[in-house]
Amino acid sequence: MALHQLVYQSQALVPFEPRELSALLEQARRYNREHGITGLLLLTPDGRFVQALEGEYDAVRHLYHNRIALDPRHFNCQVLGEAANRKRVFGGWSMGFRPAQPADLRRLLSPVPPDTPALLIPRPHTCPELLAILHDFVAWGETAAELEQPL
Repeated sequence: MALHQLVYQSQALVPFEPRELSALLEQARRYNREHGITGLLLLTPDGRFVQALEGEYDAVRHLYHNRIALDPRHFNCQVLGEAANRKRVFGGWSMGFRPAQPADLRRLLSPVPPDTPALLIPRPHTCPELLAILHDFVAWGETAAELEQPL
């Protein structure tokens, strides 16, 4: 069984109040535990989601394409990266959560600087780079225990 990782972003149609966000996290954590999926969810006050999912290829692809992308509470779902990997980045969290600011996401998701000064067009992040950046963002802000607690 190959480990698959997928990172996407989307925009909420309406603001998520604390009660709605708690319900969403509870539902996601239950579903993810049942299907062997781990990950992280970031949400900004203006309703932008960035989520990392990790698990068996079919489970992750099914969750994204048949549940997340079809969820009417958000729009503009865009996969930022996906890849196979040997180990989980967020293995301890059925669905970790961290609030973020729009400036945080701009900084986290901006293209990687060019590899050489002669290269004028920056390259996009690869999936492993995105996951490492998201992991570092969480590591500097919250403890793992807080990430799994309801709001």
